[in-house]
Amino acid sequence: MRVQLRSCPWMLALVLMIACATTRPGPGDAPPREGPVTVRSSPFGTLPDGTEIIRYTLRNPHGMTARIITYGATLTELWVPDRDGVLGDVVLGFDDLEGYRTRSPYFGAIVGRVANRIAGGRFRLDGVEYRLATNNGPNFLHGGQRGFDKVVWSARTATGEHDASVRLTYVSPDGEEGFPGTLTVQVVYTLTDDDVLRLDYTATTDRPTPVNLSNHTYWNLRGEGDILGHVLWMDADAYTPVDETLIPTGQIAPVRGTPMDFTTPTPVGARIDQVPGIPVGYDHNFVLRSGGGRLALALRLSEPTTGRLMEMWTTEPGIQFYSGNFLDGTLVGKRGIPYPFHGAIVLEAQHFPDSVNQPGFPSIVLRPGQTYTQTTLYRFTAK
Repeated sequence: MRVQLRSCPWMLALVLMIACATTRPGPGDAPPREGPVTVRSSPFGTLPDGTEIIRYTLRNPHGMTARIITYGATLTELWVPDRDGVLGDVVLGFDDLEGYRTRSPYFGAIVGRVANRIAGGRFRLDGVEYRLATNNGPNFLHGGQRGFDKVVWSARTATGEHDASVRLTYVSPDGEEGFPGTLTVQVVYTLTDDDVLRLDYTATTDRPTPVNLSNHTYWNLRGEGDILGHVLWMDADAYTPVDETLIPTGQIAPVRGTPMDFTTPTPVGARIDQVPGIPVGYDHNFVLRSGGGRLALALRLSEPTTGRLMEMWTTEPGIQFYSGNFLDGTLVGKRGIPYPFHGAIVLEAQHFPDSVNQPGFPSIVLRPGQTYTQTTLYRFTAK
């Protein structure tokens, strides 16, 4: 029997409701393609104290889209096209604020005031010893108990002829997490119309203090599964060997003849089982040939099945390469995807771990009147 909708207004309403429900995009759905580079804001949840967290969406004409939240100045999504033009989200994360608050292993966040490890959670500066949290075995890691990944940043946006950006600011008070000096930090995420995501960092202080900022995005250019088939080339002839707690020994050793050698394009999983440590995998600082101080190509990462290729350029002297060794499949992220062992690759542009205790490493001490600067950018193509 044919039903005439004009005689059944309730059925017409039902059909329209179903259509809307099935076409409305969810928080993790692929973004639509549109005109020039744009920036928009939307709510992303509320902290227990009532603070509203805002999400900023940057989108370019090719559909490449970056989403950043004010909690931790965190990159939550990055949609880039594959060789067929199909957009895919290439960073790990969560669909909601609660995931970032309670379960996140620094997914996409800005880490500081000192990224990476400080041995024993202590250092001396100008004759004074400072004691920090030991939140990674016997060592300090990524800012301590409440680093920059767990604070709320203020934000403002801007658009240009070929890009759009969000500038995030945080003022870290004197004594926060045991560090001396009030540190004012700014990080600007910029998306361009030629598929580049750029991060520009600045920081100033009113007292001498160590500063080593980085972004802790977990990359998977396929979008899910492990990253052992990703192919990595890194412009690094040397690395910093570590002890059993992942603190550098102070030595700078050649990568040649070791599983650390990525001076020719090599699958991440090719020699991963030769890397000492439990669990098996990379968690090492690589010394870039550029030496830092100028923007230079640091690495290329490609994924054969999608054709996606990411170039990483930085002004920093080192890259901490971490192969998702502590992911085990129990952490479920965006769109209900479980994150398996070696389910991502983290590539942190930064100064070397424990530099504040290693006189042979480039200094991370920032003094009044100086400005900390860093630029790191990611350029995407597909072939």
